[in-house]
Amino acid sequence: MKRKEFIKITALSGGYLAATGTSGAVSHSASSRSDLTAALLQQFLTSHVQLKSDTVDRIIIGNPDTVVNKIGTCWMSEWETCRKAVDSGVNVLITHEPTFYTHRDLDEVPEFLQKWPDYTKEQYMSQIQKKKKWINDNGLVIIRNHDTLDALQDKGIPFALGQFLGFRNSDIIASRTYYNVYKFKKQTASSFATALAGKLREIGQPGVAFYGDPSREVASVGVGTGWICDPMDFADLNPDVFIAIDDVVRTHIQTVFAADTGHPLIVINHGVSEEMGMRSLNQIIKQKYPDIETIHFNQGCTYDWITG
Repeated sequence: MKRKEFIKITALSGGYLAATGTSGAVSHSASSRSDLTAALLQQFLTSHVQLKSDTVDRIIIGNPDTVVNKIGTCWMSEWETCRKAVDSGVNVLITHEPTFYTHRDLDEVPEFLQKWPDYTKEQYMSQIQKKKKWINDNGLVIIRNHDTLDALQDKGIPFALGQFLGFRNSDIIASRTYYNVYKFKKQTASSFATALAGKLREIGQPGVAFYGDPSREVASVGVGTGWICDPMDFADLNPDVFIAIDDVVRTHIQTVFAADTGHPLIVINHGVSEEMGMRSLNQIIKQKYPDIETIHFNQGCTYDWITG
């Protein structure tokens, strides 16, 4: 299935994710529709964990005083997804990743382009201005929720992925902020990788990249947030299998180490690793604001798999 065909508007059912507790900071009281603004929604979204002063979790673009009519959630606020949001009546879109091609969005424009050739700078700046104008012209507010969801206990990125893969919190045998190690029944690494690939196909990834010894017996796996999953950072937690994303792993470092040592490493797409976390956030918002329609834009794997 092509990724563009896979992206569709989905109103998620409340039972999609395994029910777990939330951190103490999460409010369970339902709120009604009474004049909720984008600014108030943002305050709720960042109330779940203690954030650093330089957090990227904020309103990226749009009027903070905009009254929320309909909420959308997505992993990446690509222009195609922004168009789908506007077409469906969404006026506040919550995204996990940047809208304007750099981690700190407009705060880093144009500084982040300085090291590139002038032609590249002009291309990116032109596209940023076009996208920015379109968003403003359509009255869309985009809120970033990244640092909060990465660190959120029980329903954040690593927990949501673990739950999707069939693990429970009671399966966690080692943990650090952003990272969990889950236990499972002993099996070969190739058997585990095959089962993982079958599950991730549901989020649009056609297969996984495997490095290491496929015949090695394994009984635990390390799962982190999208970006915070480098096996080199969490080796001391000693999972039998590492899962890492394509944006982090380098083919001349971690993969060669896995091949030389036999220690299994499975590489998956960044969007796939965090899709379930955004669906979890969608449910948190629905629970808080039951009178405001909230939909999710499925994205999952961020590339099309083309074979010869």
